Amino acid sequence: QVQLVESGGGLVQAGGSLRLSCAASGWIASSYAMGWFRQAPGKEREFVAVISWGTGSTYYADSVKGRFTISRDHAKNTNYLQMNSLKPEDAAVYYCNVGFTPIDKWSDYGVADFASWGQGTQVTVSS
Repeated sequence: QVQLVESGGGLVQAGGSLRLSCAASGWIASSYAMGWFRQAPGKEREFVAVISWGTGSTYYADSVKGRFTISRDHAKNTNYLQMNSLKPEDAAVYYCNVGFTPIDKWSDYGVADFASWGQGTQVTVSS
């Protein structure tokens, strides 16, 4: 089973930027995808963005489209979430995971659709 470690969270002012990283310990097949979810206090975990490991195609939640960019580095077995123009409502614990394509199904996924989750990385946005 692939182990995932998220990093890069922190405190940022509204309008600022952060880049999250998700490093995978094992090999990821090109038919898979890596993506990000987030969970704010008192709310359900929600889909943020996903990238096809093989093709590089991306898919975003409407709430982050145009502000967040997901990318991948095959050599480092890592994906990145560049978050710009951050808003207070982006504050949450961000989690990454590996799953199947097609990537447009990821917006339907929830906590129970993945075998395990990492500890996530906290993003705090001050207004």
